[in-house]
Amino acid sequence: MRRGILTVAAVGLLAAGNLTACGTDSGDGAAGSPRPKIGVILPDSASSNRWETADRRYLEAAFKAAGVDYDIQNAQNDKARFVTIAEQMITNGVTALMITNLDSGTGKAVLDKATQKGVATIDYDRPTLGGSAQYYVSFDNVAVGRLQGEGLVKCLTDKGVKKPVVAELNGSPTDNNAAQFKEGYDSVLAPRYDAKEYLKGPDQSVPEWNNTTGGTIFEQMLTQTNGRIDAVVAANDGLANAVISVLAKNKLNGKVPVTGQDADAQALQHILSGDQCMTVYKPVRTEAEAAADLAIALARGEKKKTEQTFHDPKGDRNVPAVLLGAQAITKETVKNVIADGYVDKADVCTAKYAELCARAGIG
Repeated sequence: MRRGILTVAAVGLLAAGNLTACGTDSGDGAAGSPRPKIGVILPDSASSNRWETADRRYLEAAFKAAGVDYDIQNAQNDKARFVTIAEQMITNGVTALMITNLDSGTGKAVLDKATQKGVATIDYDRPTLGGSAQYYVSFDNVAVGRLQGEGLVKCLTDKGVKKPVVAELNGSPTDNNAAQFKEGYDSVLAPRYDAKEYLKGPDQSVPEWNNTTGGTIFEQMLTQTNGRIDAVVAANDGLANAVISVLAKNKLNGKVPVTGQDADAQALQHILSGDQCMTVYKPVRTEAEAAADLAIALARGEKKKTEQTFHDPKGDRNVPAVLLGAQAITKETVKNVIADGYVDKADVCTAKYAELCARAGIG
């Protein structure tokens, strides 16, 4: 990884780097111990490309390097399928289970059943409120949202927009991360609303992070305001793309700043073309490696200490955690995401964007 990218996750990396064993390694196939096997359930492949293009790739690499058995499956946003996959994994002898829940209710049911069967558990990327996971690995999601808010302010300042109407297209109401993102960007924007520097426009959540639904909701927002929306906080890049598609139909793309997060290839293209003002890069490789390290230890009968905790307000407990940092990405820093290996240059610098890539210093 590039040194510049690594520094943005300093707090989380310290936690990941200082994980220490406080149990006994039973060893692969030790007498009387089940062979270590890790199950991972990813949430979907529609809301964000990252789950299949990044998380699966990095987790597989970590498990292969450690020489442990693993099973990674995707629930494709189907709660019944999520539960079925978990039950099959438990039946098939996983000794550690890592989940990215679809909602806390389903996640809790799965985690509780795993715990009852003696299977160690980790919440990956999203916390299961009221759940029983032994660890939580993610990003500081309030800080991610704050970067989005700060990015939007800079974009509006650069454009010289006075008293802009700002719309907020939030993530799924059943995802605690979406609430944390919103907490972050509202902490930046609310004082400006209160001071009448910005005008608060439509503010709505998108069920299940569905990008098609998000586009429909944003079209309704434009109609509701008679086309007067001067900036949009979109909770992730998938929703940002839906917003940009609607803006393009109304010949407003590039005129209305839009923020996102995930730093996927399409978002980087939008940033290069000026249709999206910024995104947030979360180093998923670091997240996956930290989670895999914990899962491998748990699967082998170890427990590790972390230097952070996440407070679960519903369960009223502090969950040992690794919480990583992130980086705001603008046209000037798109090259950092590519240099870090998160996306391939070929996926960003296609024929249409080759000249824009060259101008941005992407060699």
